[in-house]
Amino acid sequence: MPVTFLIPGPLRSFAAGKSHIVIEQPPATLADALEALWKRCPGIRDRVVTEQAQLREHINVFVGNEDVRYTGGLQTHIRDGAEISIIPAISGG
Repeated sequence: MPVTFLIPGPLRSFAAGKSHIVIEQPPATLADALEALWKRCPGIRDRVVTEQAQLREHINVFVGNEDVRYTGGLQTHIRDGAEISIIPAISGG
């Protein structure tokens, strides 16, 4: 079953304006899923991960309702049909 990335507004310009990107080949881990996303939307990569391939501090990634910071980070297991949300942190005052 495919995995779906939910793309936030600020990153849609790097995803041809799309709010959802479907990865047909089910990935085993978040790292695998992100690699598949980079192949389709390479401009998103530098906005989500650092040069050391770690999630950026101001980016939150959820698999379903689970924050990957608490489920294994890039090694988080991805189940068939999962929705992966990329959520930039918003600051203000």
